[in-house]
This record gives sequence, structure tokens and C-alpha cells, in this order.
Amino acid sequence: MTDATPSERKAETTSLGDLLGEVTADLSTLMRQELELAKAELRESAKRAGRGAGMLGGAGYSALMAIFFLSIALWWALGHVMDLGWSAVIVAVIWGVIALALFLTGRKQLKSVEGAPQTVETLGRIPDAVKRNEENR
Repeated sequence: MTDATPSERKAETTSLGDLLGEVTADLSTLMRQELELAKAELRESAKRAGRGAGMLGGAGYSALMAIFFLSIALWWALGHVMDLGWSAVIVAVIWGVIALALFLTGRKQLKSVEGAPQTVETLGRIPDAVKRNEENR
């Protein structure tokens, strides 16, 4: 009498074809689950990017209105010290520098949004693991 576990007894009585069929079914299930996980991660990343872009857009419009009226006030104030044409150029250059800084900051934040970091990497390793397993037989 042997002290075989139930899984060892099953392996002894099951044909190789049935075992390979189970492995194939398990691998298929694993691939489907990994794909679903990747989709979920991508949806979450897209939601975060959409919310961030929407907030950047709203902030941009609000800032535009404030900048418009502040620019007129600054232009008018500088017009008392120098010619109105030069005061307009100075105000335009100031806002050009600010616009560049905001653009660079916003672009950096949007680049930091990740797609599907873990799942894509995991899916890429599955075929290698199967190949190594077949080579070891």
C-alpha cells in the first residue's frame, strides 16, 4: 500500500492526453483572466487621464479669463509710464513665458500616465514559461 496523495493517484490513472487537455484549458483560462485584468487597468488609467485633462482644461479656461482682465489692467498701468504699444509688448512677453511653463508642466503630467504596466509584462512572460516547460520534458 502506498501513501499517495489524491492528486498523485489522479495523475497515475489519468492519460497524458487528458493531463495536457487540462493544462491547455488552465492556460486558456489564465490568458483570458490576464486579458481582462489588462483591460481593467487600461480603463482605470484612461479614467484618470480623462479627469486630469478635464481639470487642466477647466483650469485653463478660468486662468484665461483672469489673465485677460489682469493683462488689460497691467497694460493700462504700464501705459502711464511708457507708450501703450511697448506696454502691450511687455505684457504679451510675460504671458508667453507663463504659457510655456504651463505647457511644459502639463505635458510632463500627461506623460506620467501609465497604460497597463504589470499585466502587459505578465502576459509577455507566459509564452516563455510554456516554452521552457515544454523544453524540460
